[in-house]
Amino acid sequence: MTATRTIPFIVVTIFIDAVGFGIIMPVLPQLVMEVGQIDLPHAIEVGAWIGLVMAVATFLASPVLGNLSDRFGRRRILLLALGGLAVDYALLTVVETLPWLFVARALSGIFGGSYAAAQAAIADITPPEERARNFGFVGAAFGVGFVAGPAIGGFLGEMSPRAPFVAAAILATANMLYGYFIFPETLPKERRRAFDWRRANPLGAWKMMRALPGMDGVAGVLVLWQIASLVYPMTWSFYCIAQLGWSPGMIGASLAAVGVMIALGQMFVVGPAVARFGERDAATFGLLVAVAVYIGYAFTTSTLGAFLLLIPIALQAPVQPSLMAMMSRRATADTQGEVQGVSAMAMGLGQLAAPMLLTGTMAYFTADAAPVHFPGAAFLVAAIFGLLAIAMLRRLPRATQTADQMPPSVTA
Repeated sequence: MTATRTIPFIVVTIFIDAVGFGIIMPVLPQLVMEVGQIDLPHAIEVGAWIGLVMAVATFLASPVLGNLSDRFGRRRILLLALGGLAVDYALLTVVETLPWLFVARALSGIFGGSYAAAQAAIADITPPEERARNFGFVGAAFGVGFVAGPAIGGFLGEMSPRAPFVAAAILATANMLYGYFIFPETLPKERRRAFDWRRANPLGAWKMMRALPGMDGVAGVLVLWQIASLVYPMTWSFYCIAQLGWSPGMIGASLAAVGVMIALGQMFVVGPAVARFGERDAATFGLLVAVAVYIGYAFTTSTLGAFLLLIPIALQAPVQPSLMAMMSRRATADTQGEVQGVSAMAMGLGQLAAPMLLTGTMAYFTADAAPVHFPGAAFLVAAIFGLLAIAMLRRLPRATQTADQMPPSVTA
């Protein structure tokens, strides 16, 4: 009964988080120009700094919220985060200066760190061998939200650059109320542990990882994968114009197709792949597919080729859910929140590094002074990081089963 109420709520929560993340994308330039009274080139520069501030906030907040959920339970932390997001979106409807816009987006990053508590709640109620599949449902929710968010933001943004935030605030409030009445606590009091600031920070989280066999290795793979996979949200729109000459409408259609393929892969590929091959081999297969697709995009120059390469994106779906499940296997019952906080922190670290590695590379090879015009260079960088992730993944030791875990049918 707990699972039937918990997993739908978590899926809806991640969906709303993804919608809230994407809903600002179509209106952010206009909002920055309006609030800062600046032109578009300066707004792009400010937007990059806003993205960095949000990534730093998520990076710092994720281990704190994960540890807090181990102390006070998943329900309280998730409801607090949803309430915080509702207030944050409401703030975005009234901000009139750039400093307050930065504050609002930092709050988005902080409360967006609730991803750790959400993943931990799934781990609480799911046997180890089923976690990758259920984490896949979370990935599918994010994929659908990634499609819906920009679409909703673009539609409402035609009315006002503030209108999307009103919708996001309403969604977050509705989800908080839904969770208040429906979502049960998944972490019993006897499995909770005291909160310790020495563990609830990036340095302490790193020390904790080193204490569990193979944990830092999985986190390292996750960082490498995050850098590689961010090539789509960070460079796709620029790539499509520079490499393929697409219009905004074509770019939007391709983004929708990416989201659909991600959702289909998470729903229909992850479970069977993990059940058949195990988490490590399923993740390896997904990484190999991703690397092949990246290389394809680096060199394709046709619209047909670009759309055909979208199809195998569904096959790379097992990577992140499998890595999450592998980290979860290496945790005890009272550290699931902490471990999921570490995973969110690892993804945040990837978000900090990716702009320079990916967008910076594309900017260099599309500049007038570039030694060769090569808009696909960022995809080759992504392929290199994907290959590094494969090499690190294959060297990981298999997880040792902790006393409080159910015997898995498939080893990680």
